[in-house]
Amino acid sequence: MSHIGKKIITLPENVQIKIENGRAIVTGVKGTLESKIPAGIKIEIEDKDVSVKKEIDNRIISQKHGLIRALIANMVEGVSKGFEKKLELSGVGYRARIDGGDLILNVGFANPVQIKPLEGTQITVVENAIIVAGIDKQRVGDMAADIRKVRVPDVYKGKGIKYAGEKLRKKAGKAAKAVGAK
Repeated sequence: MSHIGKKIITLPENVQIKIENGRAIVTGVKGTLESKIPAGIKIEIEDKDVSVKKEIDNRIISQKHGLIRALIANMVEGVSKGFEKKLELSGVGYRARIDGGDLILNVGFANPVQIKPLEGTQITVVENAIIVAGIDKQRVGDMAADIRKVRVPDVYKGKGIKYAGEKLRKKAGKAAKAVGAK
């Protein structure tokens, strides 16, 4: 049995959850999220505690048990606090700005790269940092990954767009190898 699936989700203040037509609908201060609940999984709501139970004990339902519990926990956290990912620009002349709701990146290409934010995400730029925020954890992560993909950090100098706190492995390069070969 899934250890994650057995954990109980405690709802914070101002967060409600409803189960309608095989969908879990979570409403909070920041908005509303919904997710499909597969057949064979039952959600029990008691006061401010939510538990995910298996109705059928087979392998496929067991695989989805922990997943559904984690998705509901992420929805609860998203509608109460929200999620954010921070990216950093490193490189000479690398800049980011917001123009008409779109993110414009100058990251060493001949033309600036324009990125439209996904629905439900907000992008802000502070100096050399890009902050992606929203209530849906998956969309925030996808948007941050799309931005990072524009200019993945270089393995030799580390120039590019990286996540805040990301440790980059740098390669030595030919000159360093030649000196060590003597």
